Order: sequence, then C-alpha cells, then structure tokens
Amino acid sequence: MKSFYCKLLLLLPLVLGACAHVPRPTEDAQTISIKPTDNTAEQPGGTDLDNVQEQSKLNLPNVALNGDMLYEFLLGDIALQRGRPEMAAQAYLDLAKTTRDPRVARRAAQLAFESRQMDKSLEAFGLWQELEPSAPLANQMLLSLFLSSGKYQEARPQVAQMLAAAPKSPGNVFMLIHSLLTRAQDKNAALAWIVDVAKPYPNVAEAHWAVAQLASAANKKTLALSEIELAVKLRPEWDMAVMFEVQLLLPNEPERALAQLQKFTEAHPENKDVRLFYARAMLEQKRYAESRVQFQKLLAADPDNNELAFAVALLSLQMGELERAEKELLETLARGKKDAETVHYYLGQLNEAKKADATALEHYRQVVAGDYVYSAHLREAYLLNKADKLDEARAALKSAPVTDDQQKITLVLIDAQMLRDAKRFDTSYQVLVDALKTFPNQPQMLFEVAMAADKVGKPEVFEQALRKLLQVVPDHAQANNALGYSFLERNIHIEEGMKLVEKAYQIEPDDPAITDSVGWGYYRLGKLDKSAEFLRRAFAANPDPEIAAHLGEVLWAQGNKEEAKKILLESIKANPENDALKIVVKKYIP
Repeated sequence: MKSFYCKLLLLLPLVLGACAHVPRPTEDAQTISIKPTDNTAEQPGGTDLDNVQEQSKLNLPNVALNGDMLYEFLLGDIALQRGRPEMAAQAYLDLAKTTRDPRVARRAAQLAFESRQMDKSLEAFGLWQELEPSAPLANQMLLSLFLSSGKYQEARPQVAQMLAAAPKSPGNVFMLIHSLLTRAQDKNAALAWIVDVAKPYPNVAEAHWAVAQLASAANKKTLALSEIELAVKLRPEWDMAVMFEVQLLLPNEPERALAQLQKFTEAHPENKDVRLFYARAMLEQKRYAESRVQFQKLLAADPDNNELAFAVALLSLQMGELERAEKELLETLARGKKDAETVHYYLGQLNEAKKADATALEHYRQVVAGDYVYSAHLREAYLLNKADKLDEARAALKSAPVTDDQQKITLVLIDAQMLRDAKRFDTSYQVLVDALKTFPNQPQMLFEVAMAADKVGKPEVFEQALRKLLQVVPDHAQANNALGYSFLERNIHIEEGMKLVEKAYQIEPDDPAITDSVGWGYYRLGKLDKSAEFLRRAFAANPDPEIAAHLGEVLWAQGNKEEAKKILLESIKANPENDALKIVVKKYIP
C-alpha cells in the first residue's frame, strides 16, 4: 500500500486537474464508440467503428477496486488528456489483463487502435474477444488487423466464426472480407487466400464476386472473368456484378459487353445506374448515336437533370448535328441549373464549327470563370487574330487567367506566333527573349528563341540558345537537327554539323526534315550517292520545296540533269514563292 501512496503523491498535481475524467464503470458499461481520430483510409481495414452496440448481458468480473487499479485508471486517463494515447493504451491493457473486465479491454483496444499500435491492437482486440465472445466488433477488427498486415492464416478463425454466425447471409461476410482486402500489398497472396476461403461456398454469388475482384487486382483477368460470370449466373439481377463483368469484357470483347448491358437494361429498365454505365460505355466505344439514346432515356426519367441534358447536347455536337446541338445547349442554358460558363464555351465551339465567328466570340467572352476560362481566352485570341485584330488578340491573351507555368509559357508562344504570322519578327523575338528571363531553362522557350533569333539574323543567339537547350535535353531531336543543319547550310563546322544531324536521325529516323539534313550533310562531305539516297527518301515522304531544291542540286552534281530539271520545275510550279527553290532554279535553269 505504501508504494501506491508514493505513486499517487507523484501524480497529485496532475490528478487535481484531471480527476473529473476518471472513468466511471457504470457509464462505461453502457456503450463505447471506437473511432480513429485521423483519416480512416490509413487505418487497418478502414472499418467504420461508430456504431458499437452494447451486448445485452456481459459476464463481468467481481473485482474490487484497489490502489494499484486506481493508479492505472488515473495514469491512463491523464495520459490520454495529455495527448499520450500510446501510454493510455498500455495502462488500460494492463488493467484489462488484471481485471478481466471486457469493458476495460474494449477501451484498451480503442486506444491502441487510435494510436496505430498494430501489435498492441491485436493483443487488445484478442483479449476483448476472449472476454466478450459475442462482441461482433472485436471479431471484425481482429479480422481487419490480420488482413491489413498480411496475416492470412491468423485471420481464418475470425472468418470461420463470422460465417458460422451468419449461416443465412454468408454473402455479407464475403463483401466485408473484400473491403478489407482492397489495400492488400501482396495481391497474389490475398487472391490465393480468398480462393481457399470461398471454396466451400460455390453457390454464393458474393464469394465469386470477391474472388473476381481480387483476381482482377492481381492481373489474373481470365480467372476474374470466369468468377464474375458465375456470380452473374447466380444473381442475374445484381447490378454490381453485371457492371464489373462488363468492365472486364470491354477491352477485348466490347460487343459482348454491350450486349450484356443491353440485356440487363431491357430486363431492369428502372435501374438508372446500369443505364448510365451503358450510356458511358457506348460513348467510350464512340457509338455516339446509341449513347445518346440511353442518355435521352435517363433524361426522360429525370427531366430536371441538367447534367443529362448537357450530355445529350454534347453528343449531338460530337455527331456534327450542329442545329440540334445548339438548340439543346440553349435549352440547357435557359434552365439555369448548369454552369453557364461551360455551356457558353461549348456554344462558342459550336459556332466556330458553323463558321459563325462573331457569335462564337460573344459566347467565349461570357466565359468569365470556371474550368474553361483559360481555353476561352485562347479561342477569343485566335478569332480576333483571324479577323486581323492583332492588338485585341494580344490583349485577350494577356488577360487570360493562368494557374501554372505551362499556361504562361503557352500564352507567350501563341503571342510570338501571332506576331511572326504578322511578320513582326523583331517584336516576336523580343517577346520570347523577355520570357526566357523568367524561364531560362525551359526547353520549348529556348527552341523558339533560337528560331526567332535565326529569323532576325542573330546567329550567335541562335547557336547559344540551341547549345543551352542541348545541355538541358541532350536528345532533343529538333535542336540537334536545327543546329547541325545551320552549320551545314552555312558550310561551317561540317564535321560537328554532321554528327548533330546524325544524332537527330537516330532519335527520329522517320522525320523527312531530319532525313533531308543528313542528305545535305553527305553532300557537304562530297558523298553524292549517299546524299541522293537520303534526299530521295526525304522527298518521297514530303515533297517540300526546300527538299526539292537540295535533291535537284545533288542530282545535277551527279550528272542526272534531266531528272533534276524535272523535279525543280515541277516544284517551282507548285511553290513559286519559295526563295530557296528560286535560287537553285535560277542557278541551273536560267
């Protein structure tokens, strides 16, 4: 007894502030709620523990409260108040072992679980189950903890007990087991275990469904499909099983999958979930008309559902039925329940397709918020630029709200492109150079700066930007080709230029422009046959006027003047304004 008073003396300052929290056995015997304090997704099994009901009668021990027990109660409660649930769990677990009271074991299990102590949780829930065998939560939590930690053999007694307790509804047990296995790390081990557990229940659809789910997660598609087919055969009205079967069938047997959905919706026309799944499956298979039929049936059953009305309108737009789509979109807009900015964006798209640019522009300008506001500004800028209103187009770009660096970069590149199209090359170059200060190592920006520098006659900036780009992205095919070709075209650094274009060719051997560069490199090296081979291949893939100019010049150098003349004349006829081609034609065909 002396030791107890020594301990109590040490705890007295804390006891005075926490004595109101001493557990009261009569209250504790009524009900207890075990609920994780953090995200249950991270807890073993993620089981909802809010609804624990008191068993009608507990076999409570007849134990007198002595000093040591009171100390443990105080220690546990104070530890909990001071944010030390792991210490509280140990205190209550010690008490449960001493008192053999199921209420105390339940409290210990709760605290051990909340403090994420796996071994202690197993011990506490095991003790609770031993002291109160009729408590379903103890059994469920033990099962959850065993399965979440991969202790499958240890989980078998819990499963057996749960199945024995529910002889008329074993399906519910298998649904619970599946939910506990979804986070299993070793999918193959979990699958082998559930297959073994399900063997004695060949006529339980949920058992086959659980096996199918685990088989799919373990990438055993054949087993998953055979098991879910059995589940559907046993319970043909079970929509979850039918949809999972279809999900497995769609990648390789879409017609069979869609036939299953058609059969189910005809037998159960009131099932909206499956019909929506059917409509979306049709959409994924690009069967737009049939998808629209299903969406229309859903809309007929729920005429105030603007999401369904919007889906129908978008399908009409996808199918090119512009007048119908416009009518449906305007009706959706008039209802006022769908996000107006989204509808205006698609009305803008629709009117662009109708070549009604002015109307499209009006709709885009009404997109002032939401997911499409950035895209709407880009379309507005495009239409204004198309109408030769460059300054207004640039203003639309600058006012576009951006959410990340890539969107900022895209705006700069579009702005530079519009200026380049308007032949305002110096301004375009300056826009890119200014942006490069903000994004000095951005590959796309470096490449565009190089191209703009070449256009305004700044070869040193061109070379500097491309060399920096190749430091950032050594395998950038277009950068290797651009720098290498510039050397070959100017007839300088031929060896380096050839290495660069050959590297580009290794990366993208099917690019006609790169193939042309390699052919031109061989010409600079005096290897005419090899040059002609590459240039013919490039010209066959893309009869570009500059490739034609290169091929004509090499053929002429080989002595194939008639073939060269034919290629050059046909190309100049098709491309009379190409400067490179005009120079070669003038050189060889005065």
